[in-house]
Amino acid sequence: MRKNAKALMVVVTAAALISVAGCGASGTGGYGVSSSPPSAASSSAPQSGTATITIKDFGYQGPVSVSPGAKITVKNEDAQAHTVTSDDGKTFDAAADGGGGTAQFTAPTTPGSYAYHCAYHSNMHGMLVVK
Repeated sequence: MRKNAKALMVVVTAAALISVAGCGASGTGGYGVSSSPPSAASSSAPQSGTATITIKDFGYQGPVSVSPGAKITVKNEDAQAHTVTSDDGKTFDAAADGGGGTAQFTAPTTPGSYAYHCAYHSNMHGMLVVK
């Protein structure tokens, strides 16, 4: 009987760990930013010219970094409207309607890291790196 109790405890503990590991927003790695492998559009090299931030499943997916002054398109694949609003509320702010809406803004010309969020959904956060 004691062996069965230990085996049951191991199974219950493993199930709990798997359950906890699966918690959180699907496809996001904290702050609602996609943790999927980088693609050509989201490499760590600065994007020159234009870049795209895609909003999907209440998360931001897009370039890790952009060049100063790059044109950034926001593409919203969710049904709800979202924004890409700098945390200071002044550096950039773009609102895109749900269902495929788009908006554009220009990246800051000063290199640095710029935190942003959705003005409508407090759980959505991202980071734009200008270098």
